[in-house]
Amino acid sequence: MHFQWDWLCLGVLIMSSVTAGMENEENLDADVEVENFDKQSQEADADRDKSSIEVVYETPKPTGEVYFTETFDEGLSRWVLSVTLKEDTDDNVAKYDGRWEVEELKENAVPGDKGLVLKSVAKYHAISAMLTKAFVFDDKPLIVQYEVNFQKGIDCGGAYIKLLSSSNGLNLEYFFDKTPYTIMFGPDKCGEDYKLHFIFRHKNPKTGEYDEKHAERPDVDLKKFYLDKKTHLYTLVLKPDNTFEILIDQTVVSKGSLLENMIPPVNPPKEIEDPTDKKPDDWDERPKIPDPNAVKPDDWDEDEPAKIEDLDAVKPEGWLDDEPQYVPDPNAKKPKDWDEEMDGEWEAPQIPNAKCETAPGCGEWVRPMKNNPKYKGKWRAPMIDNPNFQGIWSPRKIPNPDYFEDLHPFKMTTVSAVGLELWSMTSDIYFDNFIVCSEKEVADRWAADSWGLKKLVASANEPGMFSQLVTAAEEHPWLWVLYILTLALPVGLTVLFCWPGKKSDECIDFKKPDVSKQIIKGELKEEAEEFEDDELEEEKENEDPDEDEGEGEGDEDIYDDEEENEVPDEEENEVPDASQGDRSNKSDSEDEKKEADEGMGDRPLKSVRKRRVRKD
Repeated sequence: MHFQWDWLCLGVLIMSSVTAGMENEENLDADVEVENFDKQSQEADADRDKSSIEVVYETPKPTGEVYFTETFDEGLSRWVLSVTLKEDTDDNVAKYDGRWEVEELKENAVPGDKGLVLKSVAKYHAISAMLTKAFVFDDKPLIVQYEVNFQKGIDCGGAYIKLLSSSNGLNLEYFFDKTPYTIMFGPDKCGEDYKLHFIFRHKNPKTGEYDEKHAERPDVDLKKFYLDKKTHLYTLVLKPDNTFEILIDQTVVSKGSLLENMIPPVNPPKEIEDPTDKKPDDWDERPKIPDPNAVKPDDWDEDEPAKIEDLDAVKPEGWLDDEPQYVPDPNAKKPKDWDEEMDGEWEAPQIPNAKCETAPGCGEWVRPMKNNPKYKGKWRAPMIDNPNFQGIWSPRKIPNPDYFEDLHPFKMTTVSAVGLELWSMTSDIYFDNFIVCSEKEVADRWAADSWGLKKLVASANEPGMFSQLVTAAEEHPWLWVLYILTLALPVGLTVLFCWPGKKSDECIDFKKPDVSKQIIKGELKEEAEEFEDDELEEEKENEDPDEDEGEGEGDEDIYDDEEENEVPDEEENEVPDASQGDRSNKSDSEDEKKEADEGMGDRPLKSVRKRRVRKD
């Protein structure tokens, strides 16, 4: 019975697991049916999400010297929209008429926290603001930091900022792509090319012209930062020792030197190739040449073809010589609009001949071709080392007339404004919490009071492990089978090894005395009274001193046991009642007494009873 119950329970557990999987699938179907309802209740869900964690937002304030800060909580009062046109572009799209709005995040919003949002698609956007005070590249680091959230992902577009160079003619209303800037920094993406720009315009000390210097690409996967729809913090740290660091979410993703890790390099090479130098006509660059002393063998036949007919081939049996491989489609009909004068005579399209499908082949049989064993091809002399080889020619080096050495590229053009000049094929790009300062601690504190709250809310609203597993299974339904097997395996092993098995005979035999002890407990007092009378008779009848001595010792034990095992009247009344449900055990005890009386006589019987009382 225990074996059957074990397998029954195991079967119930497996069926429960399968049923749970089916219920999950039904729930998925139900989710599809109520999709419209979910869309209608998004606002209510958002309110519940907001209430899942209590965040008190206050507009962050800088804790040290800063050159520019912007939270957009007060709107766009200090920002200027561009009214100019983009050069070298069709007039229909050249205008910077892309729309900007100040609003909260669509997901994981911190109540009261607002940001600048790019709203238009396939339009040019340009907006800028003056710094509180200009930043001069002298002996203090430059730190630029701001937040970006691609709320709808990003197909093609940028989210970088420009630090505009100071000039007397700087007019923010005419800010466009050719407006001089000192630094461009931030994310950019088009197609599958994910970029994180750091570009600075370097002034040539000899010519006075500016060249763009691009930092080497970060050696990290940037894709997740562009597609996860989370707010990310972008930070550029530029130091007076010409080193830089680029951070995302306060983690360094790229670092280097302005002198070593920019493309093209800041300083040109000292020597260049002479543009007037030309390779001599007799310069031999051939490392190998044909052996001039080699002679073609007399038996070399260049006229032998590479392939010849296989004369040993035999036409397969059943080859249909008179059947073409393709025949006109009998079911084809001439189109009603077919004009034979214009289109020519109509012919049904060709289809494979059905008779050829069961035959080895159709049409005229032709012997197959095989490689010609006599073929050697055109004879060529073997190659040998060129005794006149002079190496690969290259022009001679001359001093670079444009050479200069700028050991302090950090000292760039002074910055007086910050601007966003962007094109995007995706809307709702969110910007927030700009800061330009010189102390990393100030930027970190600013981030903690702003981006830190967004990160906290987003973490609190992230789905749990179970929800993530369900979401994964919605995309890949085969995962349900894996989930069920993963759940059923440990349950089955637990049942197999931990389920109580059938009791062994040894355990049952070992516990039998305990059962009989409980059953005969009600007779102990009656037997004890009989023992008192038996002891008096034994003392009179005992003549063997050894036996008297042994029995005397036993009597003392008996009297001690009797005193210890006196059963109260209440217990005597309770034990028989409890033993009424198992009369078979009681009858077994009475049978044992009778067998003991018949087999051993009066005296041994008393000994058995003595031992029984002593044991109990």
